[in-house]
Amino acid sequence: MGQDLSGLGVKELQTLENQLEISLRCIRTKKDQLLIDEIHELNRKGSLVHQENMELYKKLNLIRQENVELYNKLSETEAATEVRRDSRTPYNFAVIEDANVPVHLELNSPQQQNDSEHTAHPKLGLQLHP
Repeated sequence: MGQDLSGLGVKELQTLENQLEISLRCIRTKKDQLLIDEIHELNRKGSLVHQENMELYKKLNLIRQENVELYNKLSETEAATEVRRDSRTPYNFAVIEDANVPVHLELNSPQQQNDSEHTAHPKLGLQLHP
């Protein structure tokens, strides 16, 4: 590579050296600019990822809060259901599903009790026969 330089004088060698230094500076400047541009692009992408991450955290917190609210409602409903199962009122009943047992419904008039409970409107009762 340097064999062709043997016939050059000092002035020509200094000119060649200056040209090489200028070319090397241009190459380093171009390389530095490419690296700076890449760093800026990576910072921009990192910022977008961070922003998206924050939005996902917000959504996650909303979903967690909704889950807590639904769990609380479910707990309240289960507690109310337990109270109804223990109640002695004729309007509460438990549903037990068994596909092999036929269900027959009949509508009957309730039996007359004493006169103080007798009202002008007839009372109807619903009975389940398995």
